[in-house]
Amino acid sequence: MVEFDKLELPKEGTRITIENGELLVPHDPIIPFIEGDGIGREVINIARHILDEGVKKAYGGTHQIVWLETYAGGKAKELYGKLLPDDTITAIAHFFVGLKGPVRTPVSGGYRSVNVQLRQSLDLYANIRPIFHIEGVPTPIVHPETVDLVIFRENTEDLYGGLEWPAKSEPAKQIGNFLFQQLKVETRIDASLGLKVISEYGTKRIMRKAIQYALIHDRKRITLVHKGNIMKFTEGAFREWGYEVAKEEFGDITLTEKELEEKYNGTLPAGKIVVNDRITDAMFQEILLRPKNYDILVAPNLTGDYMSDAAAALIGGLGVAPGVNMGDHIAVFEAIHGTAPDIAGKNIANPSSAILSGILMLEYLGWQKAASTVFQAVRKTIQNGKVTADLARLLKGITSVSTTEFADRVIANMN
Repeated sequence: MVEFDKLELPKEGTRITIENGELLVPHDPIIPFIEGDGIGREVINIARHILDEGVKKAYGGTHQIVWLETYAGGKAKELYGKLLPDDTITAIAHFFVGLKGPVRTPVSGGYRSVNVQLRQSLDLYANIRPIFHIEGVPTPIVHPETVDLVIFRENTEDLYGGLEWPAKSEPAKQIGNFLFQQLKVETRIDASLGLKVISEYGTKRIMRKAIQYALIHDRKRITLVHKGNIMKFTEGAFREWGYEVAKEEFGDITLTEKELEEKYNGTLPAGKIVVNDRITDAMFQEILLRPKNYDILVAPNLTGDYMSDAAAALIGGLGVAPGVNMGDHIAVFEAIHGTAPDIAGKNIANPSSAILSGILMLEYLGWQKAASTVFQAVRKTIQNGKVTADLARLLKGITSVSTTEFADRVIANMN
């Protein structure tokens, strides 16, 4: 039996298990959650309440989520004396699925990102963000309805691997000396240094997961996004390894862009997926000018981070975009915005990202009816102009509702 330092398991609820590589989800799964910092404490609890109501509405009381609070960030520091306690990692690993709010990370000095620690500790190598527009959400583009992307960002390597050293530190001096003496590469003595790591193993498993997702969700185009024209042995290798997975493991269902043109005159046959690639800077332009030409994007960590937020802007911003960090089986669904401490506790935060991430969680559990119930209610609420201040200020003639009022409207619209 799993042991915890401070956590007490709920007296009811059943653990999710794995059999033959598949989740076996009971009618009363225990799901750990993390409130996080700032507005996280508001939006996650609102999301949990709405998910509970959606499950009850969809299944008439036969299903329920049994929530287990775990800790990261400020609340964890108070209880455990550390920002990411072992209890939290153990609980999520044991129960497989979690829901998380934003956790504060300072810029420059201070402590390392709790989000990065959590992903690496649980090997949550895939950051997956569906990007789609909900009618009624204000956006900066004319046709947001053409945006329907899923971005797969490799989550554990690249410059986010945490391998960096401050300027003038002893490690930076030693690495600089090595580069000069062994490779004849000179670095400035006042330079901070970082190591970009992209492996065949890490690349192939994120590409593999993207193709598997495409098969399950009937997506037809996968685009590798990279800067391989400049960084040939890291991002260039990311591109090549991605193509290798498509050809060697899924060759019966995948085609390259060249094969599509030469063999099929550009018309994709039924049951096939086309795999192509784009240079990073060009891809930023493409998602603005021709988003409907793209379906799934697969990118290294840093590029994927930029691309995800830029794409979210097309459909109204991070406040209305869901996300999940996922490994082979463990999945942590999270609001993808920041902690917004300036509005924390004022009952004006937008809980949509947390709710939509919770909907993804319901889908992952196989509770499609509940997921649809909640999503349709959220969509109807927004279409009716019942939105929080961040969206209302961009809409003419709309008066904002509070966080709790938005939640009440969503629950009412389940009927």
